[in-house]
Amino acid sequence: MPKVKVDGIEIEVENGTTVLQACEIAGKEIPRFCYHEKLSIAGNCRMCLVEMEKSPKPVASCAMPVAEGQVIYTNTQMVKKAREGVMEFLLINHPLDCPICDQGGECDLQDQSMKFGGGNSRYELNKRSVKEKYMGPLIKTQMNRCIHCTRCIRFSEELAGVPDLGAINRGENMEITTFLEKTINSELSANVIDLCPVGALTSRPYAFEARPWELTKTETIDVMDAVGSNIRVDTKGWEVKRILPRTNEEINEEWISDKTRYACDGLLNNRIDSPFVRKNGKLIECSWDDAFVEISNQINKTVRVGGIIGSTVDLESIYAFKLLINSLAGSNSIDFRQKDFYFNPSHPGNYLFNSSIEGIDHSDLILLIGANPRIEATMVNARIRKNYAQKKLDIFSIGLPEDQTYKINFLGDNLSILRDILNEKNSFFEKLAKARKPMFIIGESVLNSLQGQFVIETSKLILKKYNQLNALNILHQSASSVGAIMIGAYNLIENVVQNEILYLLGADEINIDKKNKFIIYQGSHASKNAKIADVILPGAAFTEKDGLYVNLEGRVQSAYRASYPPGNAKEDWKILRALSETLNKTLKFNTIEELRIKLFESFPSLSKIDELPIIDYSNLDISEKKLDLDSVVHYQYLDYYQSNEIARSSATMMECKIAREKLKKTGTDD
Repeated sequence: MPKVKVDGIEIEVENGTTVLQACEIAGKEIPRFCYHEKLSIAGNCRMCLVEMEKSPKPVASCAMPVAEGQVIYTNTQMVKKAREGVMEFLLINHPLDCPICDQGGECDLQDQSMKFGGGNSRYELNKRSVKEKYMGPLIKTQMNRCIHCTRCIRFSEELAGVPDLGAINRGENMEITTFLEKTINSELSANVIDLCPVGALTSRPYAFEARPWELTKTETIDVMDAVGSNIRVDTKGWEVKRILPRTNEEINEEWISDKTRYACDGLLNNRIDSPFVRKNGKLIECSWDDAFVEISNQINKTVRVGGIIGSTVDLESIYAFKLLINSLAGSNSIDFRQKDFYFNPSHPGNYLFNSSIEGIDHSDLILLIGANPRIEATMVNARIRKNYAQKKLDIFSIGLPEDQTYKINFLGDNLSILRDILNEKNSFFEKLAKARKPMFIIGESVLNSLQGQFVIETSKLILKKYNQLNALNILHQSASSVGAIMIGAYNLIENVVQNEILYLLGADEINIDKKNKFIIYQGSHASKNAKIADVILPGAAFTEKDGLYVNLEGRVQSAYRASYPPGNAKEDWKILRALSETLNKTLKFNTIEELRIKLFESFPSLSKIDELPIIDYSNLDISEKKLDLDSVVHYQYLDYYQSNEIARSSATMMECKIAREKLKKTGTDD
C-alpha cells in the first residue's frame, strides 16, 4: 500500500486509489464537476487540479493514480490560480440564470465559483446559444448552462444501460443530446438531474415549484416496489413537492427509479378525505361514527368477515388488521395476495431475497427464472447492470423477459429446464458447479399455484447439491408482501373472498365480484374497489404516517411522516383501533408505540431495524416428492407506470406511459 503526503499529512492508501481520493482521505476538499464516485473517470473539467512535487504543471487529481512517495499540495498559489482559470473558462458561456434556475441553492457551480473562483471574467464577447433538447416528460433542459462534464452520458451508458445520450460536434460547438430528441428509454432516467452539477438538466414536473430553503425534508422509505429504496421527501405545507434519493449502499446506492421519484404528484389527486356510506345505491358523505355504526350493524348479522391487504400497507397496520379480523372471524381469514401467488412460509429462506441486494456485487453467476427485474424491481436490475458492465457478470434466464439493459443467455422458456439442470442434462450445471457466488432470482410470474412449488423446491434441490442454499432469491413486487408473510397475515385468497363481508385495507389491485357482499374499503385513493364499496374509510398515504416496512431481503426499515392526511383522513392503525371499540373488540393499544411493543413481543425478529435477518439454512426443508412440470414461462403483464393507485393517480406517470408507448411503436416520440 503506497504512502503519500498531502499538505504535509502522511497517509497510506490502497493500490489503485486516485490522488483526488487520497486528498479526501486526508480531509482536504477537492472541487470537481466531471468526477463522480459511481462513474468512470472522464478527466475533462480540470477543476480538481492539484500541485505535485517534481511536476512542472498542475495535475488532474481525479485521473492520476497515487504512487509511493508522492508529495501533493492542494492549497498553493499555483493551485489557486489554476482553479480560478478553469472556473473563468467554465463561466465564459454560462448564462446569468441563477435567479430563475431550479438548481439555485443546490448548484455545484454556484458553490464552487464562490469558493474557488476568481470573482471576475475577462471575456467580453457574446455567449454561445444552444437549442434546447427534448429528453422526455421528466427532464427539462437548459443546454446553454451545460459545461460538458458528461456525467449524464456516462450514467446512461454505464449504469442505466441505455446509450441514448451522447455528444455531437466538437469544441465550443459540442452539444449533449439524444440526437433524435426522443424520450430516454430508461426507468432510471431522472437520476441524471441529480448528477448534473449546473442546472442544464432539471426536473420538468418540479419546475418553478419551490426553492430548496422553503422545503421541509424528511428521510423515509419508498413503497412503489419491494426494494425499500431510501428516499428524502420534500414538502411545502401539505404538498409533497419532490422525492429525492437517499444514499444507502446496501439497497439503492444513491439512485432511485423514475416511478419512486415522480409518482408523488398522485398523492395530491383522487384522494379520499371523508368517510362515505352507500345509501340507496349512492355513496353519501358521513361522519366517522355513522360509518362505524353501519359496519357494526353489518358485522352483527354475520361472522363471515374476510380481510385483504394492499400492496403499500405498513407493518403496524397489517398487524392491527390481523388482530381485528381474527377477533371478528375467529380465524385468520386474511390475505395479502391479490393474485395467484404460491409461497412456502415454513422457513424465511423460502420467501426472501436471501443473497441480499448488495450480494449482487459479489455474485459471479445469475439465473433469472421467470423474472423481469427491470420492471418488477428496478433498483435490483440497476445493481445487476452495474456488475454486468464492470465485471462481465454471466446472466442466464429461463423465460425471455424484455430487454434488461444487459446481455442475457437464454436457456429456453420451459420450466422443465430446471429438472434438466438438476439431473446434469443441461450444460448450465457446469457453470453452476464452478461458480463461487451464484444467484437464482425467481419472479412472481412463475410463482402461481400450478408452478410455484415445482420452481422453488427444484431450485432448492439444485442449490443444495452445490451447497448454495442461500442463493435462492424471491423477487417480490409489493412493499407489504414480506411483512405480511412474517406476521402470518395470509390464508387461501379463495377462502377469504368467499366471505359475506370483505374488508379491503388499501387493496386496489384485486378484482372483486361483489354480488351480495358487503364491502368495506379503507384507503387513501378513490380506486375501482372504493367505488364499489358500501363503506369507505379515508386512510393515509405512505408519506403521511410513521410506519415500518419489510423489504424483499427481510430488512425492516422505518418510514417517517412527511406530510399529513387530507380532510378527515386518519392513519390506518388509528382507524382500526377506533373501529374495534365500536365493535366491542377493543384492540389493546392506544399509541403507535404501544402497537409496536405488541408487534415486537409477538415477532421479536421484527424489532431489528435496518438489519438483514440472520437465517440458518441447515434446517431449510426440501420436498423429496418428485416434481415434474412441462410448462412454459408466461410473464405477468405489469404496467410499470400504473402499478398502484398512487401511480395511477399521477399525471406525470401517465405522461411517461404515453411517451413509452409512442417510443415502442415508432422508435421516437413524434
